[in-house]
Amino acid sequence: MQFLNSNRNVTQKYCEEQQETFLLPEGELWCNWVWDSILCWPPTKAGSSTKLRCPLEKGIDLTKFAEKRCGENGLWVSRSGLATEKDSPIGWTNYTPCYTEETISLFQKIYAGSEEDARMKFNIAEWTRNLEFVGLTVSLVALLISLAIFCQFRSLRNTRTRIHKNLFVAMVIQVVIRLTLYIDQALSKRNLLIFKFGIENIPVLCETTYVLLEYARTAMFMWMFIEGFFLHSIISVTVFQEASYYQVYRLVGWGPPAFLTLAWATVTAIYYHPSKCWWGYNLTSYFWILEAPRMAVIVVNFLFLVNIIRVLVVKLHQSHSSETEKVRKAVKAAVVLLPLLGITNFLSMIKAPLARSVWEFGLWSFITHFLTSFQGLLIASFYCFFNGEVRLALKKTISVQWSIRASELRKPSHLNASQTRRITSERNFDYLCIC
Repeated sequence: MQFLNSNRNVTQKYCEEQQETFLLPEGELWCNWVWDSILCWPPTKAGSSTKLRCPLEKGIDLTKFAEKRCGENGLWVSRSGLATEKDSPIGWTNYTPCYTEETISLFQKIYAGSEEDARMKFNIAEWTRNLEFVGLTVSLVALLISLAIFCQFRSLRNTRTRIHKNLFVAMVIQVVIRLTLYIDQALSKRNLLIFKFGIENIPVLCETTYVLLEYARTAMFMWMFIEGFFLHSIISVTVFQEASYYQVYRLVGWGPPAFLTLAWATVTAIYYHPSKCWWGYNLTSYFWILEAPRMAVIVVNFLFLVNIIRVLVVKLHQSHSSETEKVRKAVKAAVVLLPLLGITNFLSMIKAPLARSVWEFGLWSFITHFLTSFQGLLIASFYCFFNGEVRLALKKTISVQWSIRASELRKPSHLNASQTRRITSERNFDYLCIC
């Protein structure tokens, strides 16, 4: 019999009531009802075991069963295999068979060392989640400001900035979904949800959210490939300098990611059956449907970067600048292009060193989450805030606004308010655009 309920308090209360009213059969030894904080276990005859369907938790396969054993003396057996008065009356429940293969592999790596090391790794994961939350929030603000700037100025309308905008949109979608999930998880963990339902507890909504997240992430990588291809074409292939293939870029940037995500979601829905919202889907082999093309993008963009730097070095050698200045410019170009081409994502795509020492795992975790969460800020800074064209457009707008304000102060007093608004609108018309 299964005593699972979405409201654990109700289940626990029921279990305790049964425990108080249960009468042991005469002449026999039985283990009484017991609540182990997850499941309510029914009376079990001494020397035998009982099984219940695995609970609805992360990383659990609902087709499997948890097991609990009643000792020969009528007491629930502890983890050590003993059943004495000194042991906890709750005993030990074997939930190991409940976990999916991916979850078991994950735990084996984490607990490869001592219990203290495993605890530290969990703490590190929590700290880096806080770092990630801050980084994603800052990146979201920077990306939204950058999109507003690119949309505002007509002088910034060109193929390069249009590619930037599509990349920024893909990143914004991904960041918004991640922040929504993290906030939902934090509120759910602290029981602060208003309606007592989190995204992860609503099956269809949960899976849809993760599908959209992976689609946005795949589209982000595809637009990073387009960034690399476009830049490489302009620098190394003369025929592409005056041509614009924006419509093709847009089709490639949003189309293939949709097919890849659909294929991955279909395979995962058919073959992966965890109890809660595809938890651990990134640990399965099916995830390579998405991850392999993303890694291919990083490899190709790295080759683009190498050739771009090679061309840059050749051109610098043809100039009359000093060797130190040549090296500085080449290094600066490489560093600036790393986040735009997605190469900084490589660390996050390799297997986490869970079985290694605490400091190795911590170093990998902090570097990886810093680079991925602040990536939006880095790209927005390099290609918008610090961009010469953008700064020139902003300076020009500020200058025009100051001129308009100065002319308004000197305008004849007989102009009424409506005439003033019309004149101001006409002067501003040339500096505004609709994206």
